Amino acid sequence: MAKITFRKAKRDDVALILYFIKELASYEHLLDAVEATEAGLEQSLFDQGAAEVIFVAYEGEDVGFALFFQNYSTFVGGAGIYLEDLYVLETHRGKGLGKMLLQQVAKIAVERHCGRFEWACLNWNEPSIAFYKHMGAVPMSDWTVYRLEGEALKKLSIG
Repeated sequence: MAKITFRKAKRDDVALILYFIKELASYEHLLDAVEATEAGLEQSLFDQGAAEVIFVAYEGEDVGFALFFQNYSTFVGGAGIYLEDLYVLETHRGKGLGKMLLQQVAKIAVERHCGRFEWACLNWNEPSIAFYKHMGAVPMSDWTVYRLEGEALKKLSIG
């Protein structure tokens, strides 16, 4: 039986976190959209505590990660967990590691008494959609995600 372990990211894992972010972005055909830097990740993850990261290791090698943060639902009246990224290296897919990572984040949500565990998935990503539905997740088809960034965000901030 293969040895599979999980661990919480430490400050000296910033380069590994960025590596996995770029691997995920490449898979999603969005590598050119990655603006994250090691310095920025260190500040936001470890100085500000804006999000958390856990790794999955297979036979001692880190082969996947999950990056998540706590959010809040006024309808639930409590905290939730939002999964920003979940990724397992292609060479290690099909071993159940993605499901195990998802389970680890779900355990954290339950331990923290979170009412929801949510994430977004690209519409074209049929393998992930099938995987999530198999886990019991349902798409929120009545909601559309909106985003402000760059100049639009700055413009709104100044009125």
